[in-house]
Amino acid sequence: MAVFSLLLRGVFILLQFQVSLGSWEEWWTYDGISGPNYWGLLNPEWSLCNMGHRQSPVDIDPTKLLFDPNLRPLHVEKKRINGIITNTGHGIVFKANSSAKASAVHINSGPLSYDYRVAEVHLHFGSTEKFGSEHTVAGQTFPAEVQILGYNADLYKNMSEAVTKSQGIIGIALLIQIGVETNLEFRLLTSQLSKVLYKGQQAVLNSFSVRELLPDTNFYTTYEGSLTMPGCHETVTWLVMNKPIYITKQQLYALKQPMQGEQDNPKAPLVNNFRPTQAMHHRLLRTNIDFNRHKESLGTCSP
Repeated sequence: MAVFSLLLRGVFILLQFQVSLGSWEEWWTYDGISGPNYWGLLNPEWSLCNMGHRQSPVDIDPTKLLFDPNLRPLHVEKKRINGIITNTGHGIVFKANSSAKASAVHINSGPLSYDYRVAEVHLHFGSTEKFGSEHTVAGQTFPAEVQILGYNADLYKNMSEAVTKSQGIIGIALLIQIGVETNLEFRLLTSQLSKVLYKGQQAVLNSFSVRELLPDTNFYTTYEGSLTMPGCHETVTWLVMNKPIYITKQQLYALKQPMQGEQDNPKAPLVNNFRPTQAMHHRLLRTNIDFNRHKESLGTCSP
């Protein structure tokens, strides 16, 4: 055991030396010695990944939900936005055009005290239909998850500033199920996947509606958490919507085609890009579902 620990420490020292010659972004992954269990060891600035007590994602345990009558319906503007979709080598990410303030999509109400501006949309998915989501419900996984991230536009200038600040980020988690009918905005979001098959490739995505990506429900669960990738900053108010959105098996197949590496060195398929669920550490899971009035609403997000 002692020999293994010394060997492991040596590997980390080697990694840190190599990273000092390049970028930390090149070194973290979703598996192996650079995977989620080791993020906090790879970079001292990522220590929250291993030491934090408000980490994400989490399991939404229906038996632990606390009804909060003060939670309002979430409001997301209906504007359509333009942006760029990118294969980052870790996932597929849409970034809204930050210079077009007039067409920015804002999020407010719900559990929020401030106005938030949509900045990014992240896709997480697995190699099979059995797993792929980051958040889970009663321990059950979903084939994929869409995460809409926005920054506090009342207090901060942009995502980079807000990500390390109190109440800086809003995260909306949309769990994905396989169905016959598909969410039209998700179809638009994935329409450019053939142009981002390799790390670093980008494609323009115009007239994208965040509001129409959401499922048809006002019910959600909210908790205080973190980013689900390094440096795991504990600045995110999460909302997990109570209903999934649906995609086809063909769309899920298309998600599995991009690769982790560049075209001359594709590496492995860009799948299983999800962080395991984290301990709650006595945090509250608040919901706007009144269990006595909306019993039929419970469990609608079950796999």
